[in-house]
Amino acid sequence: MVRYVHHQLSAVVEVGIATAVTAPVVIALRGLPQTDNGEVFLALWLAVAMGLIGLQGVLTRSWWLGGEKRDFESALPLTDPEAILPVPRESMRRSFHGSFIVTVGLPILLFGLLWDPWGVAWGIAFVPERFVKGVYVSLWERRHGVLLWLGRVEEQPLGKDQRLYSSPRIATPG
Repeated sequence: MVRYVHHQLSAVVEVGIATAVTAPVVIALRGLPQTDNGEVFLALWLAVAMGLIGLQGVLTRSWWLGGEKRDFESALPLTDPEAILPVPRESMRRSFHGSFIVTVGLPILLFGLLWDPWGVAWGIAFVPERFVKGVYVSLWERRHGVLLWLGRVEEQPLGKDQRLYSSPRIATPG
């Protein structure tokens, strides 16, 4: 199981790694992208639009609008968190997937080489949505005093369309 916050924020890091690996290859083969106000505006518009889509996703309960708030509120409490949950810091390691880096890196490389060097900015589309969701869920967890977990527990089957569990927040000294 992984914490939902770690799942969202590790995707931001994974996209950054994919862009950092593929951008030098594209720049070496195609040269630096020519700055055009239209392309910069398009990239900024895309980032803002994806951030708003992420915000809409965490603020609405409507399933057809992509709302996840209902999922947060209906997360099943874990019956035995100590036996099921990973040790501290293990959740962050488990949420990092090299396959997502390849899944994002290949299209970035193809867009950058075949279309335009600005194609390396395609990966930025993932960042605002995941970042907004990660920050919102972190605040939501703090406000409700629980941690949200993504995963499966064989001893505690999920209901229909249920994908999240909750556990009490452990108070840290200091």
